[in-house]
Amino acid sequence: MTSELSLIESLRALATHDGARGLEDDAAVLPFPIGRDLVLTKDMMIEGVHFLPQDPPGDVAWKLVAVNLSDLAAKGATPFGVLTGYALSGSDDWDREFVAGLGRALTHFGVPLLGGDTVRMPNAAPRALSLTALGHVLPGQAPDRRAAMPGDLLWVSGTIGDAGAGLKIAQNCDGPRALLKRFRLPMPRLRLGKLLAPHVHAMMDVSDGLLIDAERIATASGLGLSIRLEAVPISLPLLEWAGDDREARLTAATAGDDYELLFTAPPAMTQMLNELAETARIGISCVGELHESHGLQLTHHGENLPLPDRLGYLHQSDFE
Repeated sequence: MTSELSLIESLRALATHDGARGLEDDAAVLPFPIGRDLVLTKDMMIEGVHFLPQDPPGDVAWKLVAVNLSDLAAKGATPFGVLTGYALSGSDDWDREFVAGLGRALTHFGVPLLGGDTVRMPNAAPRALSLTALGHVLPGQAPDRRAAMPGDLLWVSGTIGDAGAGLKIAQNCDGPRALLKRFRLPMPRLRLGKLLAPHVHAMMDVSDGLLIDAERIATASGLGLSIRLEAVPISLPLLEWAGDDREARLTAATAGDDYELLFTAPPAMTQMLNELAETARIGISCVGELHESHGLQLTHHGENLPLPDRLGYLHQSDFE
């Protein structure tokens, strides 16, 4: 069984920043760029809620890093370090594979481990993992989800619904590996977020589902929202696997774990937004519009649709 000391020893190799002090101290100490706003975010992942017991430990580590960096991406922030909270699993192999996956993720995104804490969970308790990501952005350039304006168009990056399908595949449903990868190995849109941040009004990432997260922007901004279901971008693997009828699109629009960027901007910004997306080599799609009235309106090829009972993921287990 992995001891706390041996786990910390394995994490020291990831603590490459001088400010981490080799994980020999109780806190990291590092200089901070003058004239920047500090951006902080923290996400937890619980076994059976955010990942499956059979998910590869290295993929779980990647996802833990990616979902936090996705929050920084939505603020246009540059990440400069992470702090981890790790519950020892009781399995040497699981812990080793997790640390290896954590190293791969941090190396890929160029972000050092600065510190954290470890605990041992009671026997048979679900694994509990947390990460705090630290970033910085130019003053006043972190978009606020409360800042959408009437007449703004609603845009989303990438494609929607892949991760939701990937979850079903992870639960032993036949399907393409490309969709499974979107569930287990999300990719935060850091470059696109930095390009968009100075120009958009509101921005957040799609973590709980397109419909529920879009409604959150509208509600926070005191506005209403209309979404065109046929405009929601769907990947070719998902179209081939699930089809393109109304129900398939509703399923995609209410699935979580996409970690794409959802943002609002006036129509006059359309050409610039497309140019920025082309620079980042990520497609963007206009899927709706903000307006003065309240509530969410959903249409499909001009036909008004009743809202589904479930707009997206709410914080209870969707694996049951």
